[in-house]
Formats: sequence, structure tokens, C-alpha cells
Amino acid sequence: MNMILTSEEFDSLLQARQKDPHHLLGMHPLGDGSGLVVRAFLQNAKTVKIVPTHEKKKPSFTLTRLSDEGLFEGTTPKATAVYAYDLVIEDYQGNTRRTRDAYSFFPTLGEADLYLFAQGNERRIYDKLGAHLTELDGVPGTAFAVWAPNAQRVSVVGMFNNWDGHYHQMRHLGSSGIWELFIPGHGEGTLYKFEIRNLAGDVVIKTDPYAFFFETAPKTAAIVWNNEKFKWTDDHWMSRRRKIDWLRSPVSVYEVHLGSWMKKNEAESFTYREVAPRLVEYVRQMGFTHIEFLPVAEHAYYPSWGYQVTGFYAPTERFGTPDDFQFLVNALHEAEIGVIVDWVPAHFPRDEWALANFDGTALYEHEDPRQGAHQDWGTLIFNFGRHEVRNFLTANALFWCERFHIDGLRVDAVASMLYLDYSRKEGEWVPNKHGGRENLEAIDFLREFNHLVHTEYPGVITIAEESTAWPQVTRPPYIGGLGFSFKWNMGWMHDTLGYFKRESIYRQYHQNDLTFAMLYHYNENFMLPLSHDEVVHGKYSLLGRMPGDDWQRSANLRTLLGYQWLFPGKKLLFMGGEFGQAQEWSENRGMDWWLLEQGPFHRGIQQFVADLNLVYRRNPAFWETDYDHEGFFWVDCSDNLHSVLSFVRQTRDGRSKFLIVLHLTPELRNEYRIGLPEMGFWREAINSDAIKYAGGNQGNLGGKEAENIPMHGQPCSALFTLPPLSITAFEWKAAATD
Repeated sequence: MNMILTSEEFDSLLQARQKDPHHLLGMHPLGDGSGLVVRAFLQNAKTVKIVPTHEKKKPSFTLTRLSDEGLFEGTTPKATAVYAYDLVIEDYQGNTRRTRDAYSFFPTLGEADLYLFAQGNERRIYDKLGAHLTELDGVPGTAFAVWAPNAQRVSVVGMFNNWDGHYHQMRHLGSSGIWELFIPGHGEGTLYKFEIRNLAGDVVIKTDPYAFFFETAPKTAAIVWNNEKFKWTDDHWMSRRRKIDWLRSPVSVYEVHLGSWMKKNEAESFTYREVAPRLVEYVRQMGFTHIEFLPVAEHAYYPSWGYQVTGFYAPTERFGTPDDFQFLVNALHEAEIGVIVDWVPAHFPRDEWALANFDGTALYEHEDPRQGAHQDWGTLIFNFGRHEVRNFLTANALFWCERFHIDGLRVDAVASMLYLDYSRKEGEWVPNKHGGRENLEAIDFLREFNHLVHTEYPGVITIAEESTAWPQVTRPPYIGGLGFSFKWNMGWMHDTLGYFKRESIYRQYHQNDLTFAMLYHYNENFMLPLSHDEVVHGKYSLLGRMPGDDWQRSANLRTLLGYQWLFPGKKLLFMGGEFGQAQEWSENRGMDWWLLEQGPFHRGIQQFVADLNLVYRRNPAFWETDYDHEGFFWVDCSDNLHSVLSFVRQTRDGRSKFLIVLHLTPELRNEYRIGLPEMGFWREAINSDAIKYAGGNQGNLGGKEAENIPMHGQPCSALFTLPPLSITAFEWKAAATD
């Protein structure tokens, strides 16, 4: 066998150990200037002929087989300059096909792309890495690129080459650590993975970190997909969103796990498109301003609820295609409902086919388990100090805003990112360069993420699940803050649920649980969460936490929800809480919607939440001054003996005022005097004990006229009827003047 390849080059191709296959494969001038040589490495090829693509006068010639594996080589003396050519391939079944050679194209990534990625500043890196439908020299195909700086060799594998990494070895783009290959003729729907000969010399199969779509779990192949073809019709929403100041706007969020909100049957969930009209109608009926989805990014382990992400750039295939998820978001936007998604940059699972030990090294994670291993969840922690990893995550946040028109990102487990010693004992963590416990790289990352999201997508909110007293979580980075729009008030949630689970006889000793949150309220822009975390792992449902018989439990839950809605701060409620879901939540079954047909209590709770949203959204006193000192004051929070609290919510100009009264015992209290800041009529705007909520229908006959009797430090007052286990809101109407 005569060949121009050296034996070393020949072996490197056949053994798939070649870092620069384009140097050997494809068309090249002969070193002595006597002609051209073409090499092709093709599976199941019997014969291969070179045919010019454009210039018909260029020579055609046949290649000679060099190996049984399909390595071919041929030369021609009739041309010395490289030209565009096709491979005409006859296989062993007698079929003939014509295609451009994957090794005849220049790299699809330029020096600027590589430079920005190495800096961590390529904000649209998802347009460069991964798999992208591309047309080069009039040839449609897919451009593949992956970051694996310590790999010895990387190949694209799929059904098109029988998952054999010998046949589409990728080109290594130098110090960037990126590998690249354009494959003609393979388009949307193509299944693929990357076969990597890692640093240790082991051959592993990895899925694409930047893939837009995946096959059905437990299968793990990525799917070539164009997620820019959906025709959006939400221009009005998107334009309006840019102008909204959400700090001074109503925000009531309905938190949803897509797979279990409502099911077709015990085994099957609705698809994105099927659930869209149902969700739209329900959320509109209930009056929520936003819906928040537990993580929708692809995850292999369903019981993780999406918090162990294996495909950061792909909506989960469980409910449809990326286009289908875009349809769902678009439908919600057309109904004037915002969409928030849970985003999980804190950690990732150890699945061997995903990010972990990607190129044989700790690439996305830290090598030292004291930094890279999460103690509680058995997952791996991102290396936020590595430019390329930070770029992967910041670009991912922008990706969800751009490609899926997401209106908010709720960032999971922020506390675990901020502290190097989070859930670790002494000796199990590595201090920062100053000897402290703060994760300086994670802090920088969070500040950069928030800055980019807020500047590139005005109107998009970011929400921190942060459970410690870390300062300035919702303050701008330029004054030392992390830059989030809002922070979950975990202290309010813990104290409030702790209070409401107590029998009423003991509540007089714990009234400070309901008042303590105002001592620190103005430190952050708080959101009040009653989330999925509070109705799992033996904690019971919200209704199940309430003491007493069915009537008392329902009344307590209505009062809890009323307190959440009328207290300063934005609102979040997990699905089921709005109608008194009885069972603890499980991802494997739908909500107990049948409860709405079982007596009045559940329907009453549901109607109360809908009316709460109506009153809340219509009255700026409940949201315009959430974070302003003048928007709230206690009237009286000292009557522990009777478990009564009262406070005022008002607008900055004071023209809109509401008195809120909580009575947290099962007794009826008549002629209870409460101080009022203004003379005039105080109209009963909402009463959790109303008969339409399955209450006892005790109240104040539409409202009360203020009397010129000072009380509770206020200039006037009125005698109120306090229904048992209730919350009541009274709207001030100024007295008529002559």
C-alpha cells in the first residue's frame, strides 16, 4: 500500500488520537507543489470519488482505500490550488450519495469568539458553542463546538456514524480549549453526543453542555434544534414590561411544578401546549400577576423537581419541544401574566455523562472536594472563579430572557453560593484569600449576573432564595450589594408558619412572631414566600399545618393567606395553597382538584385568594410603598392577650389608606375599639369570615364611621366586630365636606 501519510499520522486517525484532523483530512496541496491530495475517513464506504462542486473544469478523481476502517487517500496533478469539492460515496449496499466533505471548511468560530470566551465575556456564547444549524458555502448542516481544554481528542457521534468517534473527529482551536466541526447535511432533529478521549486517555461519552433539546430521559442524547423559529406575538407585553417598576407594582406569584399541577391521568402530565389554556384561564381567574415554574431546564432525575440540572440551555423534553415551551410563555404573556423560572447556578449533579469531570478534569467544578462537592445534596459546585464557567452561567441567564422571553429568574440556594463553609464543619472548607468564609468568586458572579440581566433586559426581575442575614442582597452592586430585585423573606415565612401552627390558646405568648419581620423589613426588597419547600418532607400541606377542626383550619388558612397578601412585600404561593390542598405535595400526582367539589371550605379558600388578588391589585396602598417607611405603620400590636393586631397600609400621598385587623382566636369579639388615623368612613373591603368564603359571616355591616375618640396613638377610632380567626381590611373614605 502506497500512501503519503506517515505511519504515525495514519495511526493517529485510525486510533482516533488526532487533535487536528483537518490537517490530515480534506484537500491539501502536496508539499512539492506537484498537485493536490485528498483524504477522507468514511464509515461503510466502498468507493469514494472527488467531484468539483462549482468549477466544473477542476479535476475529478477517485480515492484509494488505505484501511478496512474506511480511510481513503488520492492525489491529482491537474490542480495545485484547493477548490470546493463533493464526495461521491458508494456504500457496500450499492447505494450512492453525494455530500460535501466535513473537513473542507474553515472554522466556524473566529478569534474574537475565542478571546471573549476565555475572558468570560461572550454574552451570547450559546450562539457559538453547542450545535447550530448553519449554512457554509451554500451547504446546510450543523456546526458543533464544545469546550474541553484538557481532552486528547473529541468527536461528534450520533446515529449518522453509528456513535463511533473515529469518523467525525473535531478540530482543536488552540489555547481556547474549544473543539469544532461543521458536518454537512445533518439538521434539526439530529441526535448527537461528544466522544472524548480525556486527559487520562479514557474514552467517555458526554452530552452537550449547550444543547437546546434532549431526548426523553433516561436517554441522554442532545438533539440539534433551532429555538429561534417560533413566531412570538407578545410584543405588547414585552414593550410594557420594559417600563414597569416592579418595586412599586403589584407582584403576586403562583408557583407551579408543571408535571403535577394538573394531570391527564395518574401517569401522564399535560404537554406545554395542552397546559397553556388551562393555566392561563386559571391564573387569570385567580388574579395572580405572575407564574413561577420550578426549574424547567432539562434534568435526568425527575424527583429532583428540576433542581439537579443536566441541560442548562434546554427546556425539559418531558412536556414537549422548546417551541412548545415558547408557546406556553407566549400564551401567558398574551394574557398579561408574567413568567418566572427557577434558575439553579449553585450546583449540578454528578451524572457521568453530563458536566462532571467533563474532559477528565474538574472543568466546571472545583478539583478540591472541600470547594467542589456539596455536602447536603451530593452534587458538585460550580467553579465561579473560572472565566469560561462564569461565562457558561451568565450567558445562560441571558439565554432564558432572550430565547424564551422569561420575565424573572428566581435563583436557588444563594446562601450555599455565598459561604465557603456552608453546611461544612471545621477543616472541611478552604478559606478565601483573606482568610474569610465568603466565596468572593461567587459574589462577583452574582453581581455580574444581576448587572447583565437588569441592563440587557429591563423589566426582568431577579429573586434570591437567600436564608441568612447576608447584607444588601437587593441593593446595587455599585454600593456593595448583590444586585437582586427581590429576596425571599425566609424569616417571615418561618416565624409566620410557626405561629399559625399553634393552638390559639398559646398564640398570646408568640405574637412577636408576627411582628418581628417589620424590624428588618426595610433592609431588603422582600418577597413573602409560602413555597413548595414548605409543603414537603413531612411538613404537611399549609392546611394540614393549621390547628383545630375543619372550620378552624380553613379559617386559619384564610387568615394566613390574608396576612401574607396585606403585609408589606411581594407575594408567592405554591400551587394547592390557594384552595387548601389537604395532602402534602408530591411530584408524582396532581393537585387534589376534586376537593373543590367536597363541601364549601376549599371553594371558600379559593374564592378568598381570588378576591385578595383583586383587592391587592386594584389598590396601590398594598404595593406602591412596599419598601417605603411611610407605607406602613402598626396601629396596635401589643394586645397579646386577645391575639389582635392592627396596622395601616397607605400610598405615599396618603390618599389611599387601609386598616388591617387580625384576630387570631376562635372567639367572636364585639365592640373592640381600634385607633384610626383619619376621620371618615372605613369601608369593609374584605373579610375572611364572609359567608362566600365558608366563614361565619360576622362583620361590620359594610364598615365603620370613625369617632372623634383618640386611641392607640391615633386621633380617632371606632368600635369593630372582630370575627373569629379572621383578617379584615377597611378602606378609608374621606368625610364629605360642605
